[in-house]
Amino acid sequence: VACDAADREALAGVLAAIPQERSLTAVIHAAGVLDDAVVTALTSEQLERVLRPKIDAALNLHQLTHHHPLKAFVLFSSAAGVLGSPGQGNYAAANVFLDALAAHRTAAGLPTLSLPWGLWSERSALTASLSGAEGEGAGHSGVLGLSSEEALGLFDTARSSGEPVLVPIRLDHAALRRQDVSPVLRYEVRRPGHAGPVTARSTPVSARDQLLGLPEEERRTALLDLVRTHAAAVLGHSETGSVTAEHAFKELGFDSLTAVQLRNQLITATGVKLPPTVVFDHPTPAALADHLGSELFDDCPDQDAVAVLAELDRWESVLLASVSRLADPEQVSSRLRALAAKVAGTGGSADIDQEIASTTADELLGLIDKEFGSV
Repeated sequence: VACDAADREALAGVLAAIPQERSLTAVIHAAGVLDDAVVTALTSEQLERVLRPKIDAALNLHQLTHHHPLKAFVLFSSAAGVLGSPGQGNYAAANVFLDALAAHRTAAGLPTLSLPWGLWSERSALTASLSGAEGEGAGHSGVLGLSSEEALGLFDTARSSGEPVLVPIRLDHAALRRQDVSPVLRYEVRRPGHAGPVTARSTPVSARDQLLGLPEEERRTALLDLVRTHAAAVLGHSETGSVTAEHAFKELGFDSLTAVQLRNQLITATGVKLPPTVVFDHPTPAALADHLGSELFDDCPDQDAVAVLAELDRWESVLLASVSRLADPEQVSSRLRALAAKVAGTGGSADIDQEIASTTADELLGLIDKEFGSV
């Protein structure tokens, strides 16, 4: 029977027409629609189009089948809601609702299973428009396609598990070990030599330090190589030869989703905050590398200032941890104001940041030791 399950009245009519001698015993909700865009560009129409067949239909099925002798109530969700998927904020939200509904039904003693599927190799209405590069990119990201036979086997396994939510997905652990993975996967994917989950901060900090440590004349070349390498990876290429410095990203095959993927990888690699549109704002690898260089290196503090500021961070932690135990916090505040005045080279207020930048690490740390003593 053809019916829009998101139309409550229409669905109620279909359910009412089921004869008692052939009662409804199972519901499988497999509907889904895509209308992708980055979160800041999503319209209310795009939200409605994607949420309606997921949320409205699932709620109608949940509410209208309470009095049917159901043995199964299965929701086809998506791993986009569990792991995140660039450009699919509306789709991810819709599927997370299905997972939450499954947990709610299970708590109420109702039969339920939500399956946040990974990619299926066999194309569907949702994935028919994926380009070859996008399909290869999915593999590079560490998610491989499930054959229909594998997926149906996982469906049967999940049905017999008794769990309300399970993620049927095929992972490429080797690919995942080469990247910063979603927090959900950190206990699933271990890098050699790590006893515990890899921290998300380790990669960007070390990459940034490596770039800052290069001679100035080598930095742009290193940044351009970084951009080209990540651009090729997002497109599913193993080599960077096709990604030249002046080749426009759009000509290379980048769309809004792959542009966001490249932006996210560059944030992870450099620690620089970048807008979702950065690839189109700086439309070639050379232009993007120049932009990254300006964000990383313009007004970069010298090494003495870096050391001083790091030491001040340490002192801030010590002081804030101790201030609640001080009998006279104003005594410490007074000393800090006096020290700041000395650093500024005046008897009163001044642009302390500028003065610190021109003070050597040895000078300022010696002054701190003299005023406060060593910790």
